[in-house]
Amino acid sequence: MRAWQVGALGEPREAMTLHPDVPQPEPAAGQLLVKVRAAAVNFPDALMCRGHYQVRPPLPFTPGVELCGEVVGGERAGERVIGTPLLPAGAFAEYALMAADGAFAAPATLDDAEAAALHIGYQTAWFGLHRRAGLRTGETLLVHAAAGGVGSAAVQLGKAAGATVIGVVGGSEKARKARELGVDLVIDRRAEDFVAVVREVTGGRGVDVVFDPVGGDAYTGSTKCIAFEGRILVVGFASGGIPSPGLNHALVKNYSILGLHWGLYNTQDPHAVRVAHAELTELAAKGVVRPLVSERLPFERAAEGVQRVADGDSTGRIAILT
Repeated sequence: MRAWQVGALGEPREAMTLHPDVPQPEPAAGQLLVKVRAAAVNFPDALMCRGHYQVRPPLPFTPGVELCGEVVGGERAGERVIGTPLLPAGAFAEYALMAADGAFAAPATLDDAEAAALHIGYQTAWFGLHRRAGLRTGETLLVHAAAGGVGSAAVQLGKAAGATVIGVVGGSEKARKARELGVDLVIDRRAEDFVAVVREVTGGRGVDVVFDPVGGDAYTGSTKCIAFEGRILVVGFASGGIPSPGLNHALVKNYSILGLHWGLYNTQDPHAVRVAHAELTELAAKGVVRPLVSERLPFERAAEGVQRVADGDSTGRIAILT
């Protein structure tokens, strides 16, 4: 089978090589062999290529942590599923392995590329907003990287929860996409100081919840415009800057700092993951959520897609079609 492999760590465009004849993986007990239809590119794919991710598969490995595919053997043969493949046989290949209990029915209302992008980003946003931050109807939600993969999911789920959503983006094109997603107020950080704008539009009160997959200056600025009893949700560090929070500041302003590592729920509370999937499927059926797939690239351009996500040169999600 054809598969992209990383034989030496580095930037995705250099580390990822397309191999024409990689042995097809063999499923063990409790596993499914899946023919990949589409793979959604995620920032962890780039981190894995660089060797900077918490999961470090042995070399060589096939990257790709999110897919939509068809089960080609066993009791679930023919079923269209989404989820995370079992590394080191990742999603940027013609076939991948999945744990049988971690393969979820793909929503019928979404095409392959959209379905592939529903799992990690939307599960992350769902657990972050509902399980960790307890977002309530009528509250104000600030989403950083609002036109990005996980940020766009947070925007849609925030709106579905009845929140007023303020989105921070970088550039006019991303601002346009954020408005199309339904963001109530879009702030282009390249043209405006988001802290000043948030303070002005909230009458100095600040926002109730911050969804931050960026870190660095985004986190620091968020501490300056968080409301009394607000919650800052730390989702990731796409900027590369990992802030050192001043706990005295959190004490004085009476806000909470919440961490989110969604992957842990797969082992700590898998039932909650299934519940979230059922709710996301229902929201997709109603048309309330639909992954923002900005580009569908052919399989031969997978390394390009991963590099663009690594460089921050993408809007929404990039899907690789097999």
